[in-house]
Order: sequence, then structure tokens, then C-alpha cells
Amino acid sequence: MRNNPYAARLALTLGLSLVFSGCAIGPDYRRPETSLPERYVTDEAGNLTNTAPINPEWWKLFGDATLDQLIEQTLTRNQDLEAAVARMEAAEAAAREAGADYFPTVDLQGASIRSRTSGETSSGQQMGVMTSTNRRIVLNIGYEFDIWGRLRRSNEAARAEALSGRFARDSLRLSLIAQVVSVYLDLRVRDVEVLAMSRTLRAQEKTRDIVQGKKDVGAASDLEVAQAVAAHAATAAQLTEILRQRTLAENLLALLAGQPGLRLEPLAEAAVPLSPLPPVGLPSALIEARPDVRQAEEALVAANARIGLAKAAYFPVISLTGFLGSESAQFSSLFTRPAEVWSYGAAITAPIFNWGRTSARVDQASARQRELLANYQKTVQGAFREVRDALASLSLFDRSEGELQTQLAAASDALRLANARYEVGYSGFLEVLDSQRTLNAAQLQYLAARRNRLLSAVDLFKALGGGWQEGWEGQAETEEGGASEEGASSIPPEAKKAPADESTGS
Repeated sequence: MRNNPYAARLALTLGLSLVFSGCAIGPDYRRPETSLPERYVTDEAGNLTNTAPINPEWWKLFGDATLDQLIEQTLTRNQDLEAAVARMEAAEAAAREAGADYFPTVDLQGASIRSRTSGETSSGQQMGVMTSTNRRIVLNIGYEFDIWGRLRRSNEAARAEALSGRFARDSLRLSLIAQVVSVYLDLRVRDVEVLAMSRTLRAQEKTRDIVQGKKDVGAASDLEVAQAVAAHAATAAQLTEILRQRTLAENLLALLAGQPGLRLEPLAEAAVPLSPLPPVGLPSALIEARPDVRQAEEALVAANARIGLAKAAYFPVISLTGFLGSESAQFSSLFTRPAEVWSYGAAITAPIFNWGRTSARVDQASARQRELLANYQKTVQGAFREVRDALASLSLFDRSEGELQTQLAAASDALRLANARYEVGYSGFLEVLDSQRTLNAAQLQYLAARRNRLLSAVDLFKALGGGWQEGWEGQAETEEGGASEEGASSIPPEAKKAPADESTGS
């Protein structure tokens, strides 16, 4: 064996492969730089504060047990998510397949062939017809030396695509959760609207009866009765539309959660979840953890690796092949020493002329990499904008809600005074109707602001790719500015504590 020239050549080839194994054709990936500010917000002194760690179960910050249960059901039963998981598993299997190219292939081949040669050929006319039986069993072995890094680049691209598939699953999961939370919060605001409109209807019924009683004794006109009836009918129509929208929201939740028969009991009192408020000093680097940003980056990593894969076609492919086995006409002698057959050798395949196909493929891979680089930068910049939009909306809707709360309290007082003036004959019924319409509109505007504030909080969680850990200051407030113990707040105290006849005009 020491003087075997084949062994020496094999050792030389293996040695060269180890020497060149540290290099791979094509550019190595480096994360692109992004020109983003360090923080979204600063404290009052302008100082940057500590980082708020990401909370993947961000929906629990709303403090609603029914919502938590809905999310759990959605994550286990939603069909879109099941399809995304299947795509992720397929990409991971493709990565494992690419990784198998690092190792030699070993195949077992067996055959039993009986054949007859023609007696009419030139050799057959001399040797006559021949009938033979041949039985063969061999192990075929093949191995490619990854001298230029073709296999490494292929494996790098496959692993990046597998990660991209995983982040695509996570991105869909985040969007799905955000949709469920948004629809659920909208449904709960509808519940409060139903309670408010029902209370208004009851008060208007009492008002209608009072006006009818006055008309019977000659203290009111048919016009006032007609106006009271029309106001009651208009409110009833509004309530019907709100109930329709609530039903549609409930049906959508049933689809998302994979439960066609899902039914959610209406709220027994006017209370909806609070909007968690973000801590001061959220770092802009948080968006790098967003699954869609990570997905775009892994797609860029794969495209970068495929440049090297395309460039590797410029260089020769060196491989070892061989087989070892037995061949015999009889089964009894198939595994004897004289029946042994074997072969081994090295092969090299080098490109000479392909009329620019390789360079064209390199150009295609490079152009694809530049496209995905632009997509990555756009995704990062878009994510930063989404966070800023959500932060601005959350802050301004919070301010708007406070202003509308003041309007609602004033409208309630105005209606109470209008009723008192009408009852003593100091003003006409039109003043009462106008006050009723104003209060009704103020209630709906306030609840719309609450809905917008809640949905802005969901947009912020989605834009950040998650929430912040509990214990960070500023995560929830009530209308009065205190911390919420129940995780829910109601319509303003002025509207809550007012009796039905006082708040809606009877």
C-alpha cells in the first residue's frame, strides 16, 4: 500500500480539497447598513432610555381572558397558518436535502440478466448464437470535492430559504393574531354601543310617552309627538345597524379561530379593554426582530449565496467514482473471490465554451440580489414608518378620546337641562330633540375614538413584531389616569353614573 500510486493520488486529491475548502466563490454576506434613528421617542429631558424587551404574547397586555382563549384557538385551528407551517416544513426539508450533498453517495445495485446474442452479426457468424446468464451485485460510490464552494453556497442558500419560510410563518402568525385582536376589540366596542343605544331607546320611549300624555291634555302638539316618534325610530335603525356589524365581526372571528359555530356573549356592562401604552424610549432596532424584516433579510442571504453558486460554474467539478461488488453466472459463486469486481477513479468536468450561459446566470443572480437588497431596505424603512404612524395615532387618539369625553359629559348635562326647561314650559320640544341628537352623536363619537385608540395599539404591536414585557411604565391607564386593575375601562363616569332618564332625555 505504501507504493500504491492510486492511493498517493487519492491522498493528494483529498489534501488539495482540504486546502481549498476554506474558500468559496462569490461574495460573503454582510448585513446592509440602515440609516434609521436610534429611538422612536425620547423622555421629557430628551434622553434615550433603556430598551424594552419584546413580549411575544403581546395580546395578553389587554387583560381579556376571552381574547386569550380566542388566540389560542386560532393558533391551533386556523387553516392559513396550517398551510404556512407546511410550506415552512417543505423549505426545511429542502435545506436538509442540500446539506446531504456534503457526503458521499452510496447506492446498492443488483441485477440478474439472461441474454442471447444474434447469430447473424459478423461476430455471431464466427462464434454462433450465445445465450448467457449474468448476476451482479455492487456498491456504487460517488463524491464531489467542494473545492470552489459550490456545495457550500448551495447549502447556504437552502438554509436561508428555510429560515425565510420560518419567518414567513411567523409573519403570517403575527398578522393573524393582530386581525383576531382587532376584530375582537371592534366587537366589544359594538357591545358598548348596543348598551348605549338601548339605553337611549328606553329613554326616548319614556319621552314619547310623556309627550303623548301632554298632547292628550292639550299641552303638546301632534308635531311634537311625530318628532318624538321619528327620533325613536332613527335610534332603533342605528341600533339595528350596530347589531349587524357585531354579527359580521363575530362571524369573522369564527372563521379565523376555525370554529364555525362560535358565539360570544355580549357584554353585561359598558366596559371594553384598555389600550396598553408603550414605554418611553422604544429603540428602532426592535424592528429588526419583525418576522417580515427577518424574512426579507434571509431572502437576501439566499440571493447573495446564489451569486457564488452561479460563479462556481466557471470552475471544474472534481469527483471520485467507484464501485465494489461481485459478478457471476451462478448464484453459488457470486460471493467468491474470483467473482469480485471493482473500479475507482477520479473525474474532472471543466467548462470550455458555453457561449456566455454562465456569465448570464451570474448576471441574473447579481440582479436578483440587488432586487432583494432594495426590498430589504424598503421593508426596514416601511417597518419604521409603520411604528411611527402607530405611535402617533395612539397618542393623538388618546388625546381625542379625552376631548370627546368632555364633550359627552357636556352633552349629557345639556340634555338634562333641556328636559327640565321643557317640563316647566320654558322651552320647546325641539330643544330637547336637538340635545338628544347631540348626546347620541357624542356617545358614538367617543366610542369610535376608543375603537381607534385600541386598533392603533394593535397596529403598534404588529409594527413592532410583538409587545413589551410587563412592568414597563406607561403600559395602561384609565380615563382618570390611574392604573387599571381589571384591564378594562368603561365609557366616561359622567355617562356611566347618569340615570337613563337623565343621560338620554326623558
